Amino acid sequence: MATKVLFIGGSGIISSACSRLAVARGIDLHVLNRGESSLRPLPEGAKVLRADIRDAASVREAIAGHTFDAVVDWVAFTTDHVHADIELFRGRTGQYVFISSASAYQTPPARLPVVESSPLRNPFWQYSRDKIACEDLLVKVYRDKGFPATIVRPSHTYDRTLVPFDGGWTVPARMRAGKEIVVHGDGTSLWTLTHHEDFARAFVPLLGHPRAIGDVFQITSDDVLTWNQIAEHLAAALGTTAKIVHVPSDAIAAADAEWGAGLLGDKAHSMVFDNAKVKALVPDYVATIPFHRGAREIVAWFDEDPARQVVDERLDKVMDDLVERYRLG
Repeated sequence: MATKVLFIGGSGIISSACSRLAVARGIDLHVLNRGESSLRPLPEGAKVLRADIRDAASVREAIAGHTFDAVVDWVAFTTDHVHADIELFRGRTGQYVFISSASAYQTPPARLPVVESSPLRNPFWQYSRDKIACEDLLVKVYRDKGFPATIVRPSHTYDRTLVPFDGGWTVPARMRAGKEIVVHGDGTSLWTLTHHEDFARAFVPLLGHPRAIGDVFQITSDDVLTWNQIAEHLAAALGTTAKIVHVPSDAIAAADAEWGAGLLGDKAHSMVFDNAKVKALVPDYVATIPFHRGAREIVAWFDEDPARQVVDERLDKVMDDLVERYRLG
């Protein structure tokens, strides 16, 4: 395992758990960002390097004199971002880890479970196409120049601040008010939710692992649920029951393009993953936090401070309209 690691970012949903675990396991963790996150503070022991990753000069100044066993960029989304990283970290790191996305996989998938060799193609979502382009670039620079890239594809990874439905607190608020909620399709498509602490247990041991260089790994839970079940677990954590109205995904997309893009390009399709590849390198990896427990964490966090319970009024109105239209089937 790596001894000295740089995280670009480090206080996001996924990266915050990885930061805590890395420090807990004795890694000398450096975090490059513009400032402390009050929502997810960095763990004691992490060393902060102040710079803006989009300002190469500030990064060069911050990392002067440093080399790393691994560099992880949690906030690279385009090939411009990756090109900049290659220039900054070539010769400074033994491993560069790019955080891609399971939404890059062929959508809808031709077969399940999804494995790392499944085709990459998502005609519905620009975010996913950008991630695919980043992967293509890294595969090329690894093959042509030996740049030590590792690609990691998370799926739907959450922490206590993230409701799995679009609109933040909007769906839980509707549930508590006794209002119907919209679930796409007939609610029986399968989805995989991964708690960020589970993700970290598979991810951190990949840092500095020589067999991870030049390769790609997906990291997910094995906790597979239908969207009806996800709604029911969330409602149970809220102390209520879910009143579900099923709406076709293309009808949702027609009513709200952004919500629809995330459905047609990701959530509307059953996604089940085979994690054998990462488990071959991290044989003790087991995801242990099921969503019914995670749902209780989410509700508890939002209930700690009512100011967090922000309803997206525009999306709430879209949901009202869809419910009215589709309530009777």
